[in-house]
Amino acid sequence: MHTVIERKILIKTNGQLLIDALVETTQLSKQILKSALDKGCVWLKTGKKINRVRRIKKPLKIGNEVFIYYNEKILSSTPKAPELLLDKNSYSLWFKPAGVFSQGSKWGDHCALTRLVEKITQKDSFLVHRLDRATSGVMAIAHTKLAAKNLSNLFANRQINKTYLAIVEGDFPHQSISLDGDIDGKHALSHVHLVKKNQEKSLLEITIETGRKHQIRKHLSGINFPIIGDRLHGNALKNHPEDLQLQAIQLGFNCPIDNKPIKITLEVEKQLSI
Repeated sequence: MHTVIERKILIKTNGQLLIDALVETTQLSKQILKSALDKGCVWLKTGKKINRVRRIKKPLKIGNEVFIYYNEKILSSTPKAPELLLDKNSYSLWFKPAGVFSQGSKWGDHCALTRLVEKITQKDSFLVHRLDRATSGVMAIAHTKLAAKNLSNLFANRQINKTYLAIVEGDFPHQSISLDGDIDGKHALSHVHLVKKNQEKSLLEITIETGRKHQIRKHLSGINFPIIGDRLHGNALKNHPEDLQLQAIQLGFNCPIDNKPIKITLEVEKQLSI
């Protein structure tokens, strides 16, 4: 059994240290709590603001509220390390391995790309777009609020070209096809090109003009060519126990700093293949 603690602590004493309030309420050791704090599962509400808190000796005030979301199984997970692809100082591009979250949750952020990059670079890290946890590939992370705003605008205005690879079940019959089925009531457009195939599976290259949630997965499943390893929209549990075979292999855009074109493509040996 894994220990799970989800609790709100109302502070009644001025100057009480965060670590002492947590020990008193949870009965967990200081060593365990220090690790939990670093992994981002403790939150502090002051007034109307609520933020993660990591300082074990943070002094608290009467009326503060501390929230702990301790899940031993989640906190014991060890993420794969991301790889730096390009450093532009105010933002950077990374290879996100499958299994790494784009951002954290209330249960922690130690397996999130934003936190991993923050610890590697010792810079603030802001999320400007997402990849599913199960999807590997190229991601941009901003390190200033201005860079976050500029990059977010590029994504929102569809000024960033995104290319993916996917391995699907079956013998894909099209050389090229565009899929435009709405997703969650919103227009979605994916362009699919066959790279190579055999009788059992096909390797596809996909570019997307919109960024709907699970867009590629839903579009390919919708024409009966689900991505191998897709546990939500495909047949993974029944036929394929392996990881999701979807990868973001390329980002292309004009740099918001110097307006020069940037195109980052994963090295061939890192790309999906059949």
